[in-house]
Amino acid sequence: MRLRWLLFFVAATGILAGGCVYGLRWLGTQPLMEAGAPIRITIDQGMGLRAIARQLHRQGLVAHPLLFVGVARWHGKADRLKAGVYEIRPGMSARSFMEAMARGDSIREQIRFIEGWTFKQIRAAVDAHPGLKHDSRQWTVSALLERIGAIEKGPEGLFFPDSYQFASGSSDLVVWRQAYAQMRSMIERTWRERQPGIPVATPYEALILASIVEKETGSPSDRPQIAAVFSNRLRIGMRLQSDPTVIYGMGASFDGNLRRADLEQDTPYNTYIRPGLPPTPIASPGAAALEAVMRPPASRALYFVARGDGSSEFSESLSDHNRAVDRFQRRSP
Repeated sequence: MRLRWLLFFVAATGILAGGCVYGLRWLGTQPLMEAGAPIRITIDQGMGLRAIARQLHRQGLVAHPLLFVGVARWHGKADRLKAGVYEIRPGMSARSFMEAMARGDSIREQIRFIEGWTFKQIRAAVDAHPGLKHDSRQWTVSALLERIGAIEKGPEGLFFPDSYQFASGSSDLVVWRQAYAQMRSMIERTWRERQPGIPVATPYEALILASIVEKETGSPSDRPQIAAVFSNRLRIGMRLQSDPTVIYGMGASFDGNLRRADLEQDTPYNTYIRPGLPPTPIASPGAAALEAVMRPPASRALYFVARGDGSSEFSESLSDHNRAVDRFQRRSP
């Protein structure tokens, strides 16, 4: 009798186990949602399997948290789920969702910094991006630079203008570190490949000059010639006389109209009054501006003036420059 009951118990246990296996396998293939708009699920760092299951249950995607826990363990994904923001679409099964989390296929976001943007503009773009976790929003500039490992004292010009991708919900430090590393890499590469005899002594001075070239350039084809003009001026000790440096030094007081009195106001960035380079970059230069400064073309030009169509007219002498000013700025015949 005892043997009969033992055999019955073993058989019943086997049937039950088989049913559980079948049930877990079947549950893994069922869609988490049948229809409707995709749902985004945020999985925070350190969030355990049970917490993930409870969140899915709260959002109506699983009937009971333990069912999702059982499916995850059955498929061997319980310890492989990565933090991020994931999208569940109609028809997506629990197994497919777990595989996406195990691969870390988080939703990707993007932010773009434009050539010539100031640090203030870059920080505003980072702080406003809805896909970022804004850890640094309330930090001082010094605290931000320290956290990303920057060795410079000021932030201007340190962040390379480019497009950066990141997982939705990432800390904004991810973007700051990418942009800083990219600029350092670009400066180091272009500095190694620099032309002998350029009139800057350090990579940081090259960054300053490149930022001025970036802000002065209207037509991309003129960028190398503009770099050549400023290089020529530095070589002979001539003042750069760059309007963008004056505007940068004016800060919030600049109202969009640069007046003669502004050119006479002494600030560390007024290159009409002060010789040499300003103390810091005035914006973030792109790769083309850095390369133009590191390898300026052979030229004797010392002046340039806007033609009014985005391009510039270059001159070697002051008399030629004055005639160009009359022609393009004063519209003299």
